[in-house]
Order: sequence, then structure tokens, then C-alpha cells
Amino acid sequence: MPFASIGLSDPLVRGILATGYTAPTEIQSQAIPAALEGRDILGCAQTGTGKTAAFVLPILHRLSHERPQPAKGILSLILAPTRELAVQIEQAILEYGRFTRLRTLAVYGGVSIDAQFKALRRGVEILVATPGRLLDHIQRGTIVLRNVEVFVLDEADRMLDMGFINDVRRIVSLLP
Repeated sequence: MPFASIGLSDPLVRGILATGYTAPTEIQSQAIPAALEGRDILGCAQTGTGKTAAFVLPILHRLSHERPQPAKGILSLILAPTRELAVQIEQAILEYGRFTRLRTLAVYGGVSIDAQFKALRRGVEILVATPGRLLDHIQRGTIVLRNVEVFVLDEADRMLDMGFINDVRRIVSLLP
């Protein structure tokens, strides 16, 4: 089954094909149509099966297909337990969404916060973040979550195992 047959927009299908993928994996073929219908998804699959694309593609479709122009403000928040995973997710968004006008940013600790401030001032629709750095930005007033429409907890089990439960609860309490 090609990606176009599961309901993704043409710019996304072109982005996917440009990465070399031609057909969805099992988790993608099950999760993407349900997410496109607006349903909540809980997905579990082995590493390398395409879980990231299973949540990134519906987000890109929703935000690029349903809006004639990018909106101001963060519309999608993807929470990841580590900076390495945040960078990986950001890269996937940039690759799949290369033919959209959506702006994405990964915020995580261990790097200068100044470049993140600049990118946030220019505007971001999709934010990928680690809990600690996200809360730092929220406390500084550089990130506001009032417009978030889509929230993803990537590797939620690992995040909770790492002791982020209180941070996750605080972040969830700030979502509309």
C-alpha cells in the first residue's frame, strides 16, 4: 500500500518518497489513518519500525493541509526523554515536511539557549522538546503552550523510568 492511499497530502508523499521510503510499515499503516481521523493513539513497536513517522506524518498533514498558511504559535508539542531523540525527531520532521512551510525546532539542554530564543521569536509550529529545557523556556516566558493542538509523548515509558513523571504532569497541566 503506498503512502498516498492512507490519506496523506501530496507534499508529504513527495517528502516521504524523497527520503527513499515507498510504502508504510505496519505501525504506520495502522496509526496514520487513525491519527488523521483525530483519534488518540498509543503505539508500541520495536526499534526501526517507523514509529517516529507514524506520529510525525499525521502532524505534518494536519498542520499543513488544514491551514492555508502557517499559524503563529506552537501547534504541536512532541516531548522526548533525551536530546539525541529530540534531534532525531526534528530531523525526521524536516525531511518529511520539506515541501511544507511548517517551522520546527528542537529545544534541549546542554547547548546555548540563545539560538533557541532566536528561533522561537521567528515562530515555530512544531516543537520537539526535552522536559527540563521545555520547563526552563516556559518559566522564562519564551514558550507558551496555549495553542497546542497535538501532543506526543515519545518513548513515554523511558521518560517515566528516567524520573520525569512530575515534569510531564506539569507540562500536561499547561496544555489546553
